[in-house]
Formats: sequence, structure tokens, C-alpha cells
Amino acid sequence: MFDISIIMINYNSEDYTINCLQSILNHTSKELTCQYIVVDNGSEKESYKKVQSYIETISNEITIELIRSNINTGFGSGNMIGVQKAKGKYLAFVNNDTILENDCLLSLKNFMDKRPDVGVCGPQAFTQDKKILPTIDHFASLGREIFGRKMLETINPKKYPKRKRLYNEPQQGQFVAGSFMFFRTEDFNTVGGFDTNIFLYYEETDICKRLSKINKSAYLVPDASFVHYHGASTEKSVAIKTELKISLLYIIKKHYGIIPFYVLLTYLQIRYFFSSIIKPKYWKLFYTLLLQAPLTKSLKHQQKIRPIV
Repeated sequence: MFDISIIMINYNSEDYTINCLQSILNHTSKELTCQYIVVDNGSEKESYKKVQSYIETISNEITIELIRSNINTGFGSGNMIGVQKAKGKYLAFVNNDTILENDCLLSLKNFMDKRPDVGVCGPQAFTQDKKILPTIDHFASLGREIFGRKMLETINPKKYPKRKRLYNEPQQGQFVAGSFMFFRTEDFNTVGGFDTNIFLYYEETDICKRLSKINKSAYLVPDASFVHYHGASTEKSVAIKTELKISLLYIIKKHYGIIPFYVLLTYLQIRYFFSSIIKPKYWKLFYTLLLQAPLTKSLKHQQKIRPIV
């Protein structure tokens, strides 16, 4: 039994993976027993081999395992592959495009040890230019999508605390960002882990929503901090924007029901109808919305199987 199982995904971003692992090794207290699990999510051979070579150089120092998937399974499914090997009391899901600034894992563990009511927490995130990135956020909802986060924070600041604020004390939010999520393994398993129907985006919203239903809250722990090279592992494109809308509509239907789903779907259809007139590149996104954004249109179904090497 380990204190913490650290799970990380590599997908054709081997330099980020290596730098992230090194930063964890540099900043993590020796008093913690940690298990490292890296899931290569169907990367090109060269990317996988480079990570493999690096892991071989540190495998005598730590308990680490590299798992090779022959297909890109996405964020949730990729992490769930790692969960199958996890033996820690806590689970730390760390994006590979992050760099720890201090002993995040010890701070998060100490906080969770004292707070059985908390199901997940995360450190304060910063950009590489030291600008604040939101760690806590508000659940995706019809109101958030139509009126925006700032409006919600103005109307009801107690329910919707400011995301882009530097807190000095632990602060509760509705969910914490998926770039660094720290769970009690028991709670994670109780709610069923990540929803593997989702390929990318909103996985953290979904699991924190399920945690809230068993009265487990989400917290920012500000004395832990890290740098997130935000979006570095995923290139922006219309296909990615389409994937985001597919995931959004999926969780709206899952957690709020059919009426909010159709209200939001209609709103997005109207919005992207006009967007596609101005920017024809959005036509494919609009067409997917006309089809009601089914999971069958997800990028999950377009991944290529790679030979295991």
C-alpha cells in the first residue's frame, strides 16, 4: 500500500512528460511512499520510446510503471487504465504539461487527511508567466453556458466564488480543474471513477458532480502550487471545439435531464448557425449539433490502433 498513486498520460508529448516527472521527483517529500504510473495513450513509437528510456534511468529510485495502450483512449479512459494498477490510499491525476513548484503532494495529502468530507482537491495553478489559472470552477449548467461565469459570481458569490482570485486559505468550489486532481481512492471508487464515455473535456465536472451527490466537496489548497502549460498537449481546432460541445451536452443530459439538454442544444444550434455563415469552418460543428451531438461523432471513434512496441 502506497500513500499516493500518481497517474499521468503521455500522448505524443514526451518532453512534457519527462519534465513533469522530474519536477515531481524534485519536489516530493521522501516521507511519502509514491507509486508512479505513466500511461502512453497510443503515441507514435518515437514518443513512447523516449519516455521509456527516461523511465529506465529513474526506475531504480522509485516505483514506476509504464503502460502502453495501442490506441488513444482519451483522458478519462487513459487514466482509468492507470487506476487498474494503482495501490495508493490517494490518487493524484497529474497532466503531463505541468511543473510542480513545491511539495504539492504532501500538502494535498495533509489537507485530505484532516478533511474526510472532501472528495477531491487541487493545487493553485499558474501560467508560465505566473498569471493565475483557475483551480476551482462552477459546474457546467444551462445558466453558466448562457449567462457566463462572471454573471453567476456577481449574482451569488457564495455559491459561485471567484475563480480567478488568489486565495490564502483552502477554498471550496464546485469542482477542481482536471490538470491536477487529488482524490481519496475510496471516494473515487465509490462514485465509479471517470466516465469513459467521455473522450475529452468535462470529466472533472462529471466526477465532482457525482462526488457532490454523496456529500463530498471539492477544494483548492493554495499552499500547493504548480505551473500549467495550458492546452499544450492538445492543439486547438474545430474538431476539438466540436468534441468539447459533444462532452458538454452529454453531461448536461446526464446530470440535469432532457429539458435543459434541448434548451442548450437549441441555443448552440442557433449560435453556430450564424457562426458558420461568418466562418464556414464551423459548418461541421453546426452539422454535429443538428444531429444532437451524439457520442458516435466523438474523436474517440476516429483513433487509429498502433502496434505495441
